[in-house]
Amino acid sequence: MRRSVDHPFGFALAAVLLGLVSSGGTSQAESLQPNLVVILTDDQGYGDVSAYGATDVQTPNIDRIGTEGMLFTAMRANATVCSPSRAALLTGRFADRVGVPGVIRTDPSDSWGWFDPHVPTLADVLGEAGYETALIGKWHLGLESPNTPNERGFAYFYGFLGDMMDSYTTHRRHGQNLMRHNSAEIDPPGHATDIFSDQAVAYIRDRAAGKGRPFFLYLAYNAPHFPIEPPASWLADVRQRLPALEEKRAKAVALIEHLDAGIGRVLAALDETGLADHTVVVFSSDNGGSLRHAQCNAPWRGGKQDHYDGGLRVPFMVRWPARIPVESRTDHAGLLFDVFPTFTELAGIAPGEGLDALSLVPVLTGTEASSARELYFVRREGGLRYGGNAYEALIHGDWKILRNDPYSPLELYNIAADPSEQRNLAAEHRGKREELAARLRRHVQRGGGTPWQPPNH
Repeated sequence: MRRSVDHPFGFALAAVLLGLVSSGGTSQAESLQPNLVVILTDDQGYGDVSAYGATDVQTPNIDRIGTEGMLFTAMRANATVCSPSRAALLTGRFADRVGVPGVIRTDPSDSWGWFDPHVPTLADVLGEAGYETALIGKWHLGLESPNTPNERGFAYFYGFLGDMMDSYTTHRRHGQNLMRHNSAEIDPPGHATDIFSDQAVAYIRDRAAGKGRPFFLYLAYNAPHFPIEPPASWLADVRQRLPALEEKRAKAVALIEHLDAGIGRVLAALDETGLADHTVVVFSSDNGGSLRHAQCNAPWRGGKQDHYDGGLRVPFMVRWPARIPVESRTDHAGLLFDVFPTFTELAGIAPGEGLDALSLVPVLTGTEASSARELYFVRREGGLRYGGNAYEALIHGDWKILRNDPYSPLELYNIAADPSEQRNLAAEHRGKREELAARLRRHVQRGGGTPWQPPNH
């Protein structure tokens, strides 16, 4: 059951969870607003976090978020590739409803989305409520006006506009420098993971020194997305610790462990500045890992680009030391974009109309009610394999229906009985297949109402 802050008890729920009271000249709303941080990694699979069972990769800092807060075992990204998940996260709506069913690329002939500029983002909503808003890292939702970060609610931007870097150290994409400080082109030296970690630490320290408004920080790393380029010293450490590990996997492990160290520095900055107790930190990934780059999604089938759960299941953790009991754990089956109404509810503000996402506050407070929720996924892609067409998936209850490309027949799985998705039941359970196919078509029709190419394209 959804609890949103436009419900008459919504603000009271946020107040109870925060457990704070106003003092002096500070208004009640201001005193109740925690700092909000999303740490989103890129292509980090469920099996590439040690808290989820990985044995070769060590992620003590990421694990710490779950150990000191709540670890979710059944969360999924909104899409099996980058841009749609990011568009959903920032709008609380299914990706095709905001014009991003596929990847937005630097080459317009191979770009499959256009971020609807009329839909408010989480940064817009929080900024209007008095939050300072910042994006550090990867944007991937547009290269030019009206879809640059500063135009979509982020007062501060330090990062990369594009889909991926051809190298973590040169920060170029097809020869273009897409690194920006707000609207200014920049060319900072160093490994991208270090650059973004440094900037996040500096931002947190600045906010602590200013003792001003609460802040929303969206820290979107491009690691561990390929190219798999860990710093040499990190790769050497992995080779020494795991000499029998295959080279491709060793590089993937080293890149993740280097990323984990950067996240550790960000968490340390919150501790050192005294902000940790009053800061909600969410950690997740935009989709599953890339199998051809030796990333791991165990125990799930498939990986990035797949609608099997290896492409959709992601690590997801929420830490709030002052309010979430340590070592909490839940099997709540939600989606990445549920962060949107969760953050607005915790901030004590109305999220607005038209959301598809549901707040996780009832999960965090232990008051969750059962829900027959539909989880919908879409991806549009080009090339000969996809032809510019979309393919979709839907989960309802114990059942999942999917296509893994636009041309294959629908597959049906009972994911409660068969979580590894090995037995396609489409022929055996035709009634269930037709029921879920009809549900899926309704989502496709809704998404069709939003253009996914810019005007006059």
